[in-house]
Amino acid sequence: MRWIIRLAILLVIIVALEVYAFQALKTVSKNKIVRYSWVIVSVIVYVNFTYVAITYDRTLGQTPQFQMAMGVMLTVLLPKLVVLIAMFGEDVYRSVLKLFSVISSNNTNSFTGRRKFISQLALGIAAIPFAAFIYGIIQGKYNYKVLKYQLRFKDLPDSFDGFTITQISDIHSGSFTNREKIKYGVDLINEQKSDLMLFTGDIVNNKADEMNNWIDVFSQLKAKEGKYSILGNHDYGDYMDWKDPQDKINNFQAVKAIHNKIGFDLLLDEHRYLEKDGQKIALVGVENWGKGFNQAGDLEKASANINKDDFKILMSHDPSHWEHVVKKDDFNYQLTLSGHTHGLQMGIEIPGWFKWSPSKFAYKQWAGLYEEYGRYINVNRGFGYHAFPGRVGIWPEITVIELKKA
Repeated sequence: MRWIIRLAILLVIIVALEVYAFQALKTVSKNKIVRYSWVIVSVIVYVNFTYVAITYDRTLGQTPQFQMAMGVMLTVLLPKLVVLIAMFGEDVYRSVLKLFSVISSNNTNSFTGRRKFISQLALGIAAIPFAAFIYGIIQGKYNYKVLKYQLRFKDLPDSFDGFTITQISDIHSGSFTNREKIKYGVDLINEQKSDLMLFTGDIVNNKADEMNNWIDVFSQLKAKEGKYSILGNHDYGDYMDWKDPQDKINNFQAVKAIHNKIGFDLLLDEHRYLEKDGQKIALVGVENWGKGFNQAGDLEKASANINKDDFKILMSHDPSHWEHVVKKDDFNYQLTLSGHTHGLQMGIEIPGWFKWSPSKFAYKQWAGLYEEYGRYINVNRGFGYHAFPGRVGIWPEITVIELKKA
């Protein structure tokens, strides 16, 4: 019953978007070809998405074809939200004035000119997100950004002063379609020449074989002091239908095996010590732990036999783990590295000044570096993409962190 209610609400919203958008177009243009083309394009987009959603094989997980259908629909639909807000606001304004005129017995002036101006303004503003979504699908998802941070810690061992870490996250290989662009991203990672490379989960969308065509590319990743990784929520195969429960178990084993194939040491509620000149730091990796779902990670198990006073770097895919468990833990995890959110792959960022994404309504720490209680978390925006086949304003990220002795 709930899904029927949700579907009904969604349909009402879509109808409202289309009606207001068409009214704005009708006010601006009297050309019937333009109007009919608008309607035909909208119908084609919705029919295509509905057809793909109904017919695609759910045992394959979320395919690039499904993602593209979703992307095209969002590209056409979301800009109309701008039009809806503007035109609905205009309707409210007109209604208030008409009500006032009735009460006061005063005649109101014609709204025709104002209506046309508001329609032109709304359509002009809506063209901005429309163009941004087109760019995001074609190029934005490959617009890799290297973000560098220097973090200072009083308890960092002297030998690790200047030690560099490259963090990547959320590869989502099942979404990839352009081999040359992905190779470019991998080369950019290697150009950082960091001491250590850490991958913080979601190597596939669902199935291990999504990585088959990319193992040779990602096996080229290099780091002098080693490469380590953890699992993300998508690596467990929970987001697709499995014909046989054993198939899901076998797939999970195959996903874990991928990490070794590309040269990463996968930490499953485990830790490793990194040593330099007789000093050491602890690298801790937990399985996925998300607030309210898939809490497979066991931080206590991963930290067994680590001293409280050791300097610790924790890899935990979902930043909600840090918010609800890690940041106040007396064991003191000085630096946590996460991913998961992708920054929702859409938002607005002006480096060093402003950042916003709907992702902030779901995660307190959703992109970038945060500090509380003298402890840090970096939430990587992800290397790949998922669901929406693009990125708008929230670009794919390669993080480089330099550890310094305070």
